Amino acid sequence: MNNNTRSLDIIYTSDTHGHVYPVDYAKNGPSNCSLLNIAHEIDKDGNTLVLDGGDSLQGTPLTQYYLANSDKYSYHPIAEAFNAMGLDYFTLGNHDFNFGYEVIRDYLNAMNAKCLCANVEDLGGELKLYKTDIVTLDNGLRIGLSGVVTDWVNVWEQEDNITKTRVTDPLSAAAKALDEIKDKCDITVLIYHGGLEENPKTGEKMSDTTENIGCRIAHEQDWDILLTGHQHIANEKFVIDGTYAVQPPAKAEKYISMHVEMGAQQGDDEHLKISSKLVNTGSEHEDIVYNKMLPLEQDVQRWLDIPIGSIDEPIIPEEKLDAALNGSRLAAIFNQTQLEWSGADFSCTSLGNDPLGLKKNITIRDVCAVYPFSNTVFVVEVTKKTIKESLERVASYFTLVDGKPAVSEEFLKPKIEHYNYDFYAGLDYEFDLRRPVGDRVVKMLRIDGTELSDSKMYTLVTSNYRATGTGGYKAIGESKVLRNSTEEMPDLLQEFIKKNSPVGDIKNYRIKVTY
Repeated sequence: MNNNTRSLDIIYTSDTHGHVYPVDYAKNGPSNCSLLNIAHEIDKDGNTLVLDGGDSLQGTPLTQYYLANSDKYSYHPIAEAFNAMGLDYFTLGNHDFNFGYEVIRDYLNAMNAKCLCANVEDLGGELKLYKTDIVTLDNGLRIGLSGVVTDWVNVWEQEDNITKTRVTDPLSAAAKALDEIKDKCDITVLIYHGGLEENPKTGEKMSDTTENIGCRIAHEQDWDILLTGHQHIANEKFVIDGTYAVQPPAKAEKYISMHVEMGAQQGDDEHLKISSKLVNTGSEHEDIVYNKMLPLEQDVQRWLDIPIGSIDEPIIPEEKLDAALNGSRLAAIFNQTQLEWSGADFSCTSLGNDPLGLKKNITIRDVCAVYPFSNTVFVVEVTKKTIKESLERVASYFTLVDGKPAVSEEFLKPKIEHYNYDFYAGLDYEFDLRRPVGDRVVKMLRIDGTELSDSKMYTLVTSNYRATGTGGYKAIGESKVLRNSTEEMPDLLQEFIKKNSPVGDIKNYRIKVTY
């Protein structure tokens, strides 16, 4: 390092999804994945910035319990953990909008760090939001920063939750932010709660939507550093048109450690030398905040162990391909919950990426484990054609390898998306995998055996996520919304189990897959 070289260190997390304590709530055991463990590892000086890419308020029973009982506590657990990390700047993620304006306001008020979100307009006038900032390090380097969030918040989020905010185009907001800071600083950094629409190694287009536009930002704008998220894909380094970009995985299991050197050789332009790595979160935690919030954590654990009912026979964790081919007992329970709430003709639901099951005696912990999302339930008006197009998307989950079914790469790369395979109830349907994708549905009857009419309108109940058409279900997204629940699906599921215990083996579908 020559005498003119100055450096910047960045610690970057994203998509931590409520993982404050080093606890696996589903397994009721320890886990290194936590903000408090990361806080223990940070040795911060005046030339270090700690940054986060959003999606922090949703994802664990702790956040769920806290948000329902926040008046009982004098602190905000997510803010406390980030403050313990020495967080400097962060942006909002799409899931941070799940609980409405006041929850965001209280979160921002409790944070020591500045929230940079250049494409979020505060219509209520109470949010501590900033579009850009410039910070001067101890060594004199001036760092210009901004943040943006995917505008698919507008696609996914319930209207009631975004009446006091307006999420605008992140591309133009990022460009405007860059224009404001680039001549006033030495290094520019954009925190983007969104991912990549291209394979960074090959340039191959992976998505035609605007949900993720990280590559377009890099192609069209000249940010020095692009910190991405949202996709949960661990990537410690990719360079796109001279922009250095990274992405950590979810749940605080790893974080990015980046080192930037800015030097000048006499007669040469200043240049950046950047390196980064993914660091596994360690096993030790920060003590002060850990102990301060321990009463909350203990309350959460007691709440999770409250029994709510039972099922006739335990459900052994269902392997993804087997469940897709033969049906899922777990999905049948989810669908029956939705059908009983809605009275709809049909229901569709999906499962998470991991194989899951249920014990015979069920607690709140078990429900949180099998349905960890804060989805609400929507009823949409559909036609036979809508259902057919949606089932064709479901059937595209499969491919044939040596004549045997396997999961299509489309659902595995660039990230695993088993959650975009939908299980239907109220239907008797069949796929023929020997036929081309888009023409695989060979049988589609009501569960009582009657034909679907081309001229009749039907009702389909599904999650708010699927009701937007996300995951390749455009036909559902274009359907008329008739009504939606105010309660979240985990609450509806708890009520269903309480009411119907012991829950028997539910036969609300028939599926056959030939190959």
